[in-house]
Amino acid sequence: MVLSDEHAAAATGAYGHRDVRTPHLDRLAGQGWLFENAYCTSPMCVPSRLSLLSGRYVHEIGAWDNGIVPGESFRSWGHHLRAAGYESVLAGRTHFNGPNRLLGFDRRLSDDLDFWVDHDGRPPSRTPGWRRGSNSHVTEAGTGEHVHTRHDVATTDRALDYLRERAAGPDDAPFLLYVGYMHPHFPLVAPPEFAAWYDPARVALPPTWRDPPQQQHPVIARLRYGFHNDEPLPEEQARLATACYWALVSHLDFQVGRLLAAVDGSSLRENTVVVYTSDHGEMAGHHGIWQKQCFYEPAVRVPLLLRLPEHQDGRRRPARVRGDVSLVDLLPTLREVAGLPVDPELPGRSLCGGPDLTPRPAFAEYHAQGMVDGGFMLKRGRYKYCAYAGHRPQLFDLMIDPWERADLAGDPVHTGLLAELSEQLERIVSPEDADQRAKADQQRRRAG
Repeated sequence: MVLSDEHAAAATGAYGHRDVRTPHLDRLAGQGWLFENAYCTSPMCVPSRLSLLSGRYVHEIGAWDNGIVPGESFRSWGHHLRAAGYESVLAGRTHFNGPNRLLGFDRRLSDDLDFWVDHDGRPPSRTPGWRRGSNSHVTEAGTGEHVHTRHDVATTDRALDYLRERAAGPDDAPFLLYVGYMHPHFPLVAPPEFAAWYDPARVALPPTWRDPPQQQHPVIARLRYGFHNDEPLPEEQARLATACYWALVSHLDFQVGRLLAAVDGSSLRENTVVVYTSDHGEMAGHHGIWQKQCFYEPAVRVPLLLRLPEHQDGRRRPARVRGDVSLVDLLPTLREVAGLPVDPELPGRSLCGGPDLTPRPAFAEYHAQGMVDGGFMLKRGRYKYCAYAGHRPQLFDLMIDPWERADLAGDPVHTGLLAELSEQLERIVSPEDADQRAKADQQRRRAG
């Protein structure tokens, strides 16, 4: 299981990008299933990761923000697969908060960087006046050496040692190896050899990169203010930042290639499932936004690649799966792979059906800085519905409006569809209730 940080699906060759070089991910995609419409459950690191590891939505486990420290009741992939005799092993980036560095896994090969580990559990400020100190998440872009790059290379090294031991040893006990990378998370400091692949002067910026906040939904305008994205970047800066982001994606791809070579060049190739995904995406200037924290496609749509042993021996054919899927589907998938029965308490479903999966919507939510009131998304086929506690909703038809520029929520023609999607969202969660619960918990933690 390979999990990167902040990799938007569209920034991948296999997902149609004409400039970003990802040959190893592209090869993996061509050998198994590529899920064209995979979504994270929250466009924020810790909430998304705790959700995918537990197989539960953010509001179910109270993982509202990046300050959450999981309690003793938290059950991860490691807890679940232990029942099937699996050894579960962590390497690299997990973004767990608190002293428990395993959360149900059996051992670690390496940990997060020190400055990501220690967190006091305090929640972020969600006041209207909150504002990030700077927009360094985009302006600190360029080439050079960085601790994130060293972390990712070392993570691959440790994972390769483990895979070689497994391939060489007589132990047939099953294992789950989670490999976590920092790239392409900001700061956008790219290794020179990969940055050389991308000339900023040739970078094509999205058509929405200059969208003025005054013409956007008030929740989006507030988000842009909070993250210092309310003033458009100089064009040269936007091009440089984009080129560096692409270079970080390519460096990540290179690390994935090293892992695939170890698996495919050994006996592990015959019986090892390989999954690649990311915790959320990166706006990369779309709608004038950098980072994530919203429900536009670059923030919530993630790459998801699944290669089963049956793809290797011809029992299943590679395919592109078009239906909406969610990162909460990963745990049910792992349970099926491990031979465990369906857990009816999990909201997700196994992805092992691939192209035969029954269509169902994807859900996401956000309760952290930049958004004063809770936000919720339901993505169903061509339509995306965004609800905000105390604010008017948004509605987009992605088939005719892939850039999400035409908000249809105010069009009387779509009144019935809005009501239908709102009712479907309510069957998953009450936005008002979840918003109140999140704020109450954050207030309690702030007072403590």
